[in-house]
Amino acid sequence: MSEFIYLDNAATTPMSALAIAAMNPYLYEEYGNPSSLYSLGQSARRGLDQARNRCAAVLGSRPSEIVFTSGGTESDNAATMGVAFAQKKIGMHIVTTAIEHHALLHATKLLELLGYEVTYIKPEANGLISPDSVLSAIREDTVLVSVMLANNEIGTIQPIKKISDVIRQKADELQHSIYFHTDAVQAPGALSIKVDDLGVDLMSLSAHKFHGPKGVGLLYIRQGTPFVPTQAGGAQERERRAGTENVAGIVAMSVALEEAEYRRVENSKKCVALRDKLFASLCERIEGVHINGTLEHRLPNNVNISFEGIESEPLLMALDLEGIYASSGSACSAGSLEPSHVLRAMKITDERSRASLRLSLSPNTTEEEIDKVVGVLSDQVKRIRKLM
Repeated sequence: MSEFIYLDNAATTPMSALAIAAMNPYLYEEYGNPSSLYSLGQSARRGLDQARNRCAAVLGSRPSEIVFTSGGTESDNAATMGVAFAQKKIGMHIVTTAIEHHALLHATKLLELLGYEVTYIKPEANGLISPDSVLSAIREDTVLVSVMLANNEIGTIQPIKKISDVIRQKADELQHSIYFHTDAVQAPGALSIKVDDLGVDLMSLSAHKFHGPKGVGLLYIRQGTPFVPTQAGGAQERERRAGTENVAGIVAMSVALEEAEYRRVENSKKCVALRDKLFASLCERIEGVHINGTLEHRLPNNVNISFEGIESEPLLMALDLEGIYASSGSACSAGSLEPSHVLRAMKITDERSRASLRLSLSPNTTEEEIDKVVGVLSDQVKRIRKLM
């Protein structure tokens, strides 16, 4: 066991050795601007093109449909606003869910300030979005639907293909296109992200969630999807995203994505076994444990639980002192815990929401670490309950 136990892989992941090795030459040797015509620049351009091809192969897309960005937040913003602006004359209504990442929700709030209307679908009690609820939310002026593939807090995996099918059905009835975006930031290495199998027109990814570097991501935009760039400047990325590309980061991301897909089945099986052991052990050792979200349709590495009678903040501090790094389902601001918008949308009480703890595993997590975490949590929950 290492000096600490890292169980916050949904927040960020350590870079893989392969990604670091792929990145280094573009920091020290092949550092040219990929838009430059001389040989050093063209060498960087070749690295960029190869990275685009690798990413496209994992997604099952054309290389030209890959737009490199600074990460998931930019990709979500660009997808939402890019299509909304492009389709303004067709309609100004967007459908999304109440459990999206704030990168998406804050983008739609901005669009509302600009006169767009947004419908926020509530999930079922288990955190799943019903395709029928999406169908019911679509109006004659709907131009975009955005539903995340897997939730970052509770790990629920949404029925994206079924949702895509009802969107296409309704679009045919309305006789105009309705474009479908998914935030798939949590999915690489856990789920297949083949865009045709999912039936999406746009998809967001972020490298640091799958053992790539921070500050780089991508947006898949299906050929023919109307899109207005949201960042002004040069003509990079086929005039869809201005700014000099982060070649080193992009190359590293492409290798990390390729590696995540190659090891996906094996790593998922390992994480499921560890996740289920953690769930079972905690429920056996500690009274008043609640599992948040569905167990059946869940990311292999996600554990989100609440302990009755305890707020997560003191528990997280106690875990930190024991060298265990985890997170809460709530956002800590000015010393108080704001209940998770995801758990609130599921109609989970604020009390239980404030008690939520997210433990997100990785293929590097060991059984010994799981045993230690269960022991520490059992002791700390009992200790904190006595103090309250």
